[in-house]
Amino acid sequence: QVQLVESGGGLVQAGGSLRLSCAAASGRTFYGMGWFRQAPGKEREFVARIAWIHNTIYYADSVKGRFTISRDNSNMYLQMNSLKPEDTAVYYCAGSSSVSRGSSGVFDYWGQGTQVTVSS
Repeated sequence: QVQLVESGGGLVQAGGSLRLSCAAASGRTFYGMGWFRQAPGKEREFVARIAWIHNTIYYADSVKGRFTISRDNSNMYLQMNSLKPEDTAVYYCAGSSSVSRGSSGVFDYWGQGTQVTVSS
């Protein structure tokens, strides 16, 4: 069954902003959540994550200073500012099903992805 659903992707010009959202299925509890992305012909890469313990946040170097990950009681978000063409990718939401996995950044639940396209 679907555990995570991403939304908020779209087409934006370079320098613009988008806000992605990730919603967990009703009754599903995660202990860490993160964002990954995959561009055509490339491997899936880490973007950002939150470990529930201490609300520790990690970012890939490529997005530091431009992207902000956050969460509330039900959803996780990725605010993307100063977007660049190289940010173009399918963005995936991921969740960790245990405390240890959430703390270490191991994800075992995934959404279907939302397309982000940044034009020059």
